[in-house]
Amino acid sequence: MMLSKVYFDLLTKGRSIQLVWLLQLSVFNLLFGTSFGEVRYTLAEELQRGSVIGNVARDLGLKTRELALRRARIVAEGARQLFKLDTESGSLLVSQRIDREELCAQAIVCALQYQLLLEDPLKVYSLVMDIQDVNDNSPAFANGDIHLDLVESTILGRRFPLESAHDPDLGTNTVREYKLSLNDHFALEINKQMNGNTYPELVLKKALDRETQAEYTLTMNGVDGGSPARSGTASIHIRVLDANDNVPLFSQRVYKASVPENSARGTLVAMLNATDLDEGVYGEISYSFSHVSDKTRGVIEIDSLSGEVRVAGPIDYEEASVHELDVQAKDGGGQASHCKLIIDVIDENDNEPVIAVKSASATVDEDSKPGTMVALLNVYDLDTGNSGRVKCAISENVPFKLVSEVKNYYMLVTDAMLDREMQPEYNITVTATDAGLPSLSSRKIIKIMVSDINDNPPTFIQNEYNAQVLENQPIGTFVMRVHAEDVDDGSNAKVLYSVSRATSPEMSSFLSINSETGELFTSHPFDYEQLVHFQMQVTAQDGGDPSLSSSCTVNIFIGDNNDNSPVILYPVQSTGFIAEDMVPLGAPKGYLVTKVVAVDADSGHNAWLSYRIVKYKQPKLFTVGLHTGEIRTVRPFLEDDEAQQTLVILVKDNSPESLSATATVSIVIGDGLPVLSELFEFTDESQASEDLTLYLIIALVTISSLLLLLVSTVIYFKVCRHGYAYRSATSNLPVFPTTYFPPSYTDVSRCGTLLSDDRYDSFLTTGSWRGDFRFSANVDTDTLKKRSAAYQKNTFTLSLRHASADRVSSLKVRPGAPQACYMIETIY
Repeated sequence: MMLSKVYFDLLTKGRSIQLVWLLQLSVFNLLFGTSFGEVRYTLAEELQRGSVIGNVARDLGLKTRELALRRARIVAEGARQLFKLDTESGSLLVSQRIDREELCAQAIVCALQYQLLLEDPLKVYSLVMDIQDVNDNSPAFANGDIHLDLVESTILGRRFPLESAHDPDLGTNTVREYKLSLNDHFALEINKQMNGNTYPELVLKKALDRETQAEYTLTMNGVDGGSPARSGTASIHIRVLDANDNVPLFSQRVYKASVPENSARGTLVAMLNATDLDEGVYGEISYSFSHVSDKTRGVIEIDSLSGEVRVAGPIDYEEASVHELDVQAKDGGGQASHCKLIIDVIDENDNEPVIAVKSASATVDEDSKPGTMVALLNVYDLDTGNSGRVKCAISENVPFKLVSEVKNYYMLVTDAMLDREMQPEYNITVTATDAGLPSLSSRKIIKIMVSDINDNPPTFIQNEYNAQVLENQPIGTFVMRVHAEDVDDGSNAKVLYSVSRATSPEMSSFLSINSETGELFTSHPFDYEQLVHFQMQVTAQDGGDPSLSSSCTVNIFIGDNNDNSPVILYPVQSTGFIAEDMVPLGAPKGYLVTKVVAVDADSGHNAWLSYRIVKYKQPKLFTVGLHTGEIRTVRPFLEDDEAQQTLVILVKDNSPESLSATATVSIVIGDGLPVLSELFEFTDESQASEDLTLYLIIALVTISSLLLLLVSTVIYFKVCRHGYAYRSATSNLPVFPTTYFPPSYTDVSRCGTLLSDDRYDSFLTTGSWRGDFRFSANVDTDTLKKRSAAYQKNTFTLSLRHASADRVSSLKVRPGAPQACYMIETIY
């Protein structure tokens, strides 16, 4: 530790006692300053503001640039800030007037405790300022005019104690000598009290003669030992009286008393007693204080007649722990004597502990490690003894604790990991309690905000979202809204939505997303017949650094619209050619003539077809099944009925805004064609009323006819191997649902609601004739899966096989649309 600097010129005085004192102070600094980790500076009072006391950075081994970076500053216990730190040079400067007498009164040692505080990381150094006295006060007499009444018979050598001059300076700067103006009768001598204080005494050197000179006026100077010396003057007015040869005498030269601080006004402190052997006016004694300091004035008073000393005003130990008073007892003849009254103030626990926040952070990161400093507190108590010992504590159940490494300083640090989402702020109550009886305490609330870090990813309300959108909706149609929440704060909680990279580019192009709201919109119209369902991943990403994200699954189901009209599969509607269906002239009522087969590429009710005759050549001859499309006879044919019949069948779907198509059916009534009993389903209900005999006859005839028909049929198939085959040449042939098929028909397509087998074996027509052709379709399944114009160029083969023969015929088919179904029916 470097030698402390002394800013007033002690070494130049040439006095050995001052040199010894300086050497002792240096040794004290070297020994105790180093061992206790303190930097001690010695400086004179009354230095000009801005005066340099020392270089703190150099004395502590710190780099000057650290002072500003670590927010270095000088802090003091209490409100007086007499010094400041120049962070650019590291020098300690005087910032306010330093008056040793005001700071330490008559204390021999005036040492002020300061701390040098550095942050990031926290470090505290102790600075002790020894304030040295300079001769800045002149000796002063409380009473500038001293009046003495002396009896002319006063014996030579009689001493008269005088009021001493008061000089608040110390050491050599206080009063050292008294000088009396030149005269023939009186001289001054210095006397010492028991406590070591000196006071002047006026000594009679030559006998008085009232008749010669009744009054004397002398001048007494009190001179201090400063350089240059200062002095104060008092006038002594001496009146020569007739003989009063006894002086009041105190029972004690020094009186000591004690009084508790905060005692009530009028409390008795001490009882002084002086006696005078004279009688009459010369024996009447009055008491008074010859000198009262500023700290005592108004606090202590004395009764001039009784000598009782009482409390006159607020008495505070912290203001003055001891009051020293010079008391004068004066008789009626003007003679007086003096004594010293020392009053000790007993400290009471009347001061609450002080909690001063020297440094505090308004916020702390939630990921701060345990031990991070949040605030620096200076806790002290102005009382002494047990009343001045302070314990400090904070609220329970908070993740903070107090750590003390320097006396009266506490660091508030984190004691556990913080979580802003659990508790965003803390109001920490710091309680300081002294050890007095009864104890006093004070509290201070420190508010600490926990700042957010991005430690929580966005979370979707649902892991999977389902939505439905109708086909053919315009671009930009709202589909649904996904929502994710982030419990973080600020930008860490701002969520942006996007389509996940895990979603294929094809699926990503189906929908667009509003990055701020999470709303999904269509990017192009959908076609239910092309796409029924698709799935995509949506990612929610927060605005943290680094950002966190999470994903959810979005399932989109395409709803069907009635955007496809029914398509006629049979009979084939070809320009310039309409296939003819043959019906026997003898066909009975309800005879199955043919069947209109139509399909609708839509689904559900939109594909539910109904059939109705809208145009006919001859009325009330044919009827069509409402949902089957079967054309049957209404009555038996007559000879005058036209042989060529044309029907127009309206096929309509079941949508509220239905679509329709028409099929033209050409029917030829032929003579000589066999009538197949199973091609009609109902007979005249009037036959139910025939008697039993008629039924037996009809049954016999029927059995005979069936036997004949069976023989004829066998011969027919052996001889005739021709038939009618109808082939689809129409483009855009969509599927038709199995719901509307006759019981013996099966879908041979790979679309709609039908089975997706690669090979089909099914009946194509309905009726009682079990010799209908069955066919097997060997389909090029790879070609059917293609949904492009190139598909229309492919060809596949239908193999027709009779159910009761080994005959096989092949039919080349070229589809006209990506999805196609084919119906083949052969009737003999």
